[in-house]
Amino acid sequence: MAAYIIANVSISDEKEYSKYTAVTPGIIEKYNGEFVVRGGPVETLEGRTSDARWVVLKFETEAQARAFYESPEYSAAKQIRQNASDSQFLLLQGYS
Repeated sequence: MAAYIIANVSISDEKEYSKYTAVTPGIIEKYNGEFVVRGGPVETLEGRTSDARWVVLKFETEAQARAFYESPEYSAAKQIRQNASDSQFLLLQGYS
């Protein structure tokens, strides 16, 4: 069953964050993931939200999503992101 990582990211240092976005696509692909949403305009239809960046990643399985998130490659990238933003990351099971 597919699994999704959903991230809500408030960027504090655009220049530093661009280093993160430069390296993550290759890491995501290595773990058989793909971008479903990568930034872009957000329209709030109901409730409260922030103007943060939203990212949705899709993986074939939860194991692949965890392998990506816990990988040595992503750990290095994660440090860049954490220095340049405040983020929330969620792991969700897909619907079958």
